[in-house]
Order: sequence, then structure tokens, then C-alpha cells
Amino acid sequence: MMPGQRLQGCRSLHFNEDNGRFVLLAILILLYLLCGAAVFSAIERPSELRAHGRWNGTLHNFSETFNISLQDLNSFLREYEAAIAAGIRADALRPRWDFTGAFYFVGTVVSTIGFGMTTPVTIAGKVFLIFYGLLGCAATILFFNLFLERIITLLAVVMKAVRERRIRNSGLLPPGIRHDFSAYSLPGWKPSVYHVMLILGLSAITISCCASAMYTPVEGWAYLDSLYFCFVTFSTIGFGDFVSSQSAAYEYQSLYRVANCCFMLMGVCCIYSLFNVISIVIKQVLNWMLEKMSCLFCQRCNKANAFLSRRNAIRPGSKSRQSRFDKPDSDGPCDSDTEGRRLSGEMISMKDLAASNKVSLAIMQKQLSESANGYPRTVCGSSRHNGFSGGVGALGIMNNRLAETSNSR
Repeated sequence: MMPGQRLQGCRSLHFNEDNGRFVLLAILILLYLLCGAAVFSAIERPSELRAHGRWNGTLHNFSETFNISLQDLNSFLREYEAAIAAGIRADALRPRWDFTGAFYFVGTVVSTIGFGMTTPVTIAGKVFLIFYGLLGCAATILFFNLFLERIITLLAVVMKAVRERRIRNSGLLPPGIRHDFSAYSLPGWKPSVYHVMLILGLSAITISCCASAMYTPVEGWAYLDSLYFCFVTFSTIGFGDFVSSQSAAYEYQSLYRVANCCFMLMGVCCIYSLFNVISIVIKQVLNWMLEKMSCLFCQRCNKANAFLSRRNAIRPGSKSRQSRFDKPDSDGPCDSDTEGRRLSGEMISMKDLAASNKVSLAIMQKQLSESANGYPRTVCGSSRHNGFSGGVGALGIMNNRLAETSNSR
């Protein structure tokens, strides 16, 4: 078997790049979940055991004090749990299913927050929720994607204007170009994903801090609890342990509810955009890991490549040496004379080298022309090599809009 065939068989063992990235990400997420479970179990499990001990002690003391059996007491507690699920609390709360309460509920449904403090209990309500959420969640995800597209476009325009102003004020441009610099400056320039991630991160922190400053005095939460609520809500995790705007009455109630909805809308949009930009960074890390692992399972790849490159190199030789490779391959006919000579290990001719150089020169001229006139918006092979072409949803929106996803890389 020839070295080229061994190399071809070796390459067939490798994953497709997209499949390899998918499998690698699945493995990393599984490891991430295992590490997270270990950390949270170590942190929260002792507190859970202490809470169980205190609750069991309270039950026994109450049973002995009021001469109530534990069986009757547990039966009463089950009824109370059912009342809690229906939205009944010991403290006075706002109605769950009046128009404003229902509007708050559908907002948590379509935004996929799902606090869980309000749930339909009738058959008709549950059936309607299935169809309502199907259309509403899809429309809201589309809205988030359109917001992401516009926020990235806005940041690109602002950052490009700042960069042009900095270059213009640096004094490095000739006098005749300074006035018309904006007409043809920075063709194809795109913002870096790291700059966009920094701006979105600072925006999310600012919104969360401002919202927490409002929730702390109005809801009576600690400031750290308010920050925790903001992240859980804006990221659409929605545990439901903290829920805003649930009391029966507030001071400046209408203003507070409007501000609450505005903060939630801005926070969810900002965190959604930030998550998608962070996913670009994660994808870059996956591409780097795949590149490092490309020949991990076959150490002969590099040796075979080096061997083929030495045999295909142009070097002086006699006709008698070339005649040994003029015999056709016994495995089957080749597609062309040039391909046959390459597979048989023969030296390529000067004519083939010149034709190859002409193609390479044409490609280089095209790239230089695109660099001078601005990069095209179409996706090319280099973008595919970076693993950002052909994306769907948010990845498709960010494709070719950031420097790290551009086809010019």
C-alpha cells in the first residue's frame, strides 16, 4: 500500500469538522454539568440537611404542644401545598388571574422565563397554553434575534466611527486625505467579538445594578438577592424563588410595574445577545482544540505528508529515474495525466507548476481587489474553515458581522 493511500485512509477516520465540534462540545458540557453538580452538592447539601432537621423538630414540637398526630399534621400540610400551587399565600398577594396578573403570566411564558408562581389548573387553560406558547415563544425568539442583529449593527457603526475619528486625529494621514477619509476609510472593517462582548457585558451589569437598586427598597430584598433575581430572570432561568410585583399594593404601583416590565425586556434582550456573543468565543476555543487534536489518533499523518511532499518536489534527475514511475497504476485509471503522476510519486512538470501558479495568482489578485473595494458579504471557504458559515438563528445573524466570524479571516 502506498503512503498516499495510508494517508487517505487515515483521514477517513477523522470526524467531519462540524461533527467533531458537536461531539467535543457535548463532552465538555457533560463535564461542565458534572463539575457544577459536585460544587452545588458540596455547597447546598449541608444547608438542606440542617433545614430538614429544623423542620422535623418543629413538627414534633407542634404535634406535642397541640396534641395533634403527625399524620393529621402532614395531611394538613399537603392541603396547604395545594393551596400554594393555586396561588394562595398567608400574606396578601395580588390576584393571579385578573387582567394585569394574566398579562404578567403570558409575558413569562413567551419570554421562556417561567417563574412557576402562576400556572393554569383547568384543562382548557393547559390546552390553550400549549398552542399559545408554541407561537408566542417562536415569535419572541425571532424578536431576540432581530434585536441581536440591530445591536451588533449599531455597535459596529459606533465603533467604526470612533476608530475613524481616532485615526483622523492621530495626524498620520496626509492633508488631502483627512477631509475625504470617511468616503473610503477602513473597507471591510468589522468589530472584534471581544469588544462587543465587553460592551454587552457592561450593559448587562448596568441594567442589573439599576434594577436591583429599584427592587431592594420596593420588594424588601437584600441587594445581593436582587442581583441574583436579575440574573435568573434576564437569563430566562426563572426559578421562581424570587418574583417581583407580587404584593397586593405598592407605593407608586403603576410606575413600578411599568419600570419592572422595561427592566425585564431590556435585561432579557441584553443577556440573550451576550450569551450568543460568548458562544462565538466558545466556538473559537472548540476550533482551536480540534486543530490541536486533528492528528491525535494517527501519528503517521505528519510523516506521510512529509514523505509525499518530498516525492512531489521539483528536483533534478535523469530520464532513467523518471522512467521507473511512468508505468500506470495497477489499481485503476487516473482522472488525468497530472493526477496519475502525482499518485505514482513522479515529479510534477514545469508546465503543471506554471498552470498552478497562474491559478494561485488569479486567486491572489481577486483577494487583493476585494481588500481594496471592501470585503464581500458572501460566505467563502475561509469562513467555512473558521467554522462560522452556514449558521442558523443567532449564529447565522452574527456570521460575517464580527471580525472573528468574517470570511476575511
